[in-house]
Amino acid sequence: MTDENTTVDMSGTTLLPIEIQQELKSSFLEYSMSVIVARALPDVRDGLKPVHRRILYAMNESGLTPTRPYKKSAWTVGEVIGKYHPHGDSAVYDTMVRMAQPFAMRVPLVDGHGNFGSVDGDAAAAMRYTEARLHRMSMELLRDLDKETVDFGPNYDESLTEPTVLPSRFPNLLVNGSAGIAVGMATNIPPHNLGEVIDGVTMLIDNPDVTVEELMTAIPGPDFPTGGVIMGREGIRSAYETGRGSIAVRGKAHIEQTSTGRMRIIITEIPYQVNKSKLVTKIADLVREKKLTEISDLRDESDRKGMRVVIELKQNCIPQVVMNKLFKHTQLQQGFGVIMLSLVDGVPRTLNLKEMLHYYLEHQKEVIVRRTRYDLRKAEERAHILEGYIIALDNIDEVIRIIRGSQTDVEAKERLIERFGLSEVQTDAILEMRLRRLTGLERHKIEDELAELRERIAWFKRVLAEPQLVLDIIKEELGEIKAKYADKRRTEITNAAKDLDVEDLIAEEDMVVTITKAGYVKRLPVATYRQQKRGGKGLQGVNLKDQDFVEHLFIASTHDYVLFFSTKGKVYRMKVHELPLGSRHAKGTAVVNLLPFETDERIAAVINTKEFSPDEYLMFATSLGMVKKTAIQAYDRSRRDGIIAINLREGDELIAVRRVKPGEKVMMVSTAGKAIKWDESEARPMGRDTMGVRGMTIKEGERCLGMEIAPEGSELFVVTERGYGKRTAVSEYPEHHRGGQGVRTIAITPKKGPLAGMKIVGPGHELMLISEEGVVIRVKAGDISQLGRSTQGVKVMNVSETDRVSAIARVSASKKKARPRGLGEGQEALPIEGEAQGQGSADSLGHDEREMEAEELAAEEFEDGE
Repeated sequence: MTDENTTVDMSGTTLLPIEIQQELKSSFLEYSMSVIVARALPDVRDGLKPVHRRILYAMNESGLTPTRPYKKSAWTVGEVIGKYHPHGDSAVYDTMVRMAQPFAMRVPLVDGHGNFGSVDGDAAAAMRYTEARLHRMSMELLRDLDKETVDFGPNYDESLTEPTVLPSRFPNLLVNGSAGIAVGMATNIPPHNLGEVIDGVTMLIDNPDVTVEELMTAIPGPDFPTGGVIMGREGIRSAYETGRGSIAVRGKAHIEQTSTGRMRIIITEIPYQVNKSKLVTKIADLVREKKLTEISDLRDESDRKGMRVVIELKQNCIPQVVMNKLFKHTQLQQGFGVIMLSLVDGVPRTLNLKEMLHYYLEHQKEVIVRRTRYDLRKAEERAHILEGYIIALDNIDEVIRIIRGSQTDVEAKERLIERFGLSEVQTDAILEMRLRRLTGLERHKIEDELAELRERIAWFKRVLAEPQLVLDIIKEELGEIKAKYADKRRTEITNAAKDLDVEDLIAEEDMVVTITKAGYVKRLPVATYRQQKRGGKGLQGVNLKDQDFVEHLFIASTHDYVLFFSTKGKVYRMKVHELPLGSRHAKGTAVVNLLPFETDERIAAVINTKEFSPDEYLMFATSLGMVKKTAIQAYDRSRRDGIIAINLREGDELIAVRRVKPGEKVMMVSTAGKAIKWDESEARPMGRDTMGVRGMTIKEGERCLGMEIAPEGSELFVVTERGYGKRTAVSEYPEHHRGGQGVRTIAITPKKGPLAGMKIVGPGHELMLISEEGVVIRVKAGDISQLGRSTQGVKVMNVSETDRVSAIARVSASKKKARPRGLGEGQEALPIEGEAQGQGSADSLGHDEREMEAEELAAEEFEDGE
């Protein structure tokens, strides 16, 4: 009979009606669980997927141990497929190849002989060509497998048995990591250093309540086989605490200088799982796409001694900037997404670091207990036999008589059991005993062996009775593995964040930036210039030709934002390190290659800052005496072609920009030798795109020379084109409302020439003067005479008949401290004007000591004069 819901087809087969949705659901769940449990995810206990475990077990069963000769990989693959893993041969061989690759496995498990692929992505040779055997570390995974330490199950056709897990005497899951994609889930566990992971297990044994934070003192982070640098610890902490996190990994690269003076970048390590050949190809593509225009040549010089990718750079480019572009646009930096997912009792679970170590430790406890039980049973069985030997030897004559008088083995066995109370096992051993065992020496050996066995039996029973002894054994055996196999960490871990700006790769140092009339710019360290007494001739700072001369000179830190205010009233924002670094005699790089200037546009002022505060204001001044006060926050933006800083009238140009605070006094000086002082509150705050108000009345044919903020107790320093200057106390200048013509500040004569520059100075300031011919002098402000408001001044700098003073800059002398190595006598380390003491001083220049010493010797060729 058939049910009313069933039907029978023509062949008599019963058909059951099933909803297709239910069938799909059931089939997909079965498939999913098969993939999850039997293919894609590792076991938390031994860190192996079934295919890895079967390869190692098959090689061990076949005797392919580290002490035996290599055997063809094809033979091993056949063993695995035929006995344990009914899948394609390529899947098994690819897995075995990866287990033999030192750049893929932190601790290789297969010892390969032949071509097993490369870090360039080259495939391994066919399995018929390569040979393999077990690596010595695999023997630690398989150790004690024959002592019933783990469960065995039937293979796919139930003709053989295979282990469901390996004893794994070291934490393989963390040491070698694992990656796999299942159905609806994936795992990606990074490799770690063997010694560090063992230290973490030891820490957990000593303190079961240890926290993840404390474990991270033993296991600071992943240790990739290809080395590299992990940027930041937050990703590591997140992965270890929650089981999920993202780690930024960078390759290792350094900068070399060639014999011709050019710079090159050398890549010696790459991030984990990055294909070196594809990385080099990507860099070449970026060069062709004009995204890395600084690279002139690229070649791979890697060999069996190590990795070396050489990137030759063009002249006048910044190597650190190129390196940062490589990090941004190539796999020289990439993220490693950590998902610490593994099977716990056959169920996939995301574990944190402590949980992963806990389950491994529980597995080792079980292994030690089961091994001890096995050893105890074997020891007791052997002791039982030896006890029978002792009884037989004590009664050897009677035993021999019973044996000789028996017709069969069975009769002899029964008579011995009846006479001496022996067990069947003991009587079998006695009957099989050779006559040589009857000697006195053999008797002593048996007694000694029995005594030793009784001690071992007592020890085994003690281990089974005391859980602490189990933990002590685990610690001891892990310590032996660490001492034998552990190596140094390959991957560095830095505290830097993974998203680094360019300046994070640049050493912070103070730079003198010079811009010539013809538009050439360069930067070089402050200590390049020697400090001299008043009237000195200075040393050659810039090698200029064709009547060019230095027009602007300023000092800033390499990490500062630099706002370049042009004479057209526009502002451009850059970083100091983006400016070309030149030598003392170099002319520099054309500024039009850095900023999109118009034909008649020049730099008028420079403001360096680390941040843009809404409470900080800038005071602008133009050559026609207009001024404007605007919050610096209004300029916290960048455009390729600049933004408007101030609106200008026709024929006017921007000449100065200064920071200003409430209550400060503004000092303006004209080429006619007049100066005016007024309170900053006279100019109300205005927007960025405005013209401002009149600050000083300028007559026709004259112009405003400069504008400075004058603190209380400061002095006004002015210098003429012929090098005559003086200091005058600011307090000698009466305060007026803005818009006036001002009062006389220096007596102008044809011999001394018109005013060339002005600065507000204090007792701790020094001045740097530069002439049109590029001569630079550095002099203490205190060495310059302090004179009255209407005097003519004294000689500050000797200039030739054809030369003129073109620019001056002010620096603040630092507090007395030890002179840095490389600075000559008379040189001092000077911080940037406006910065806090110790926040960017010139003794942090990072300049090569030998080069600086060479410049000291070269500077001695120039004569100092009074």
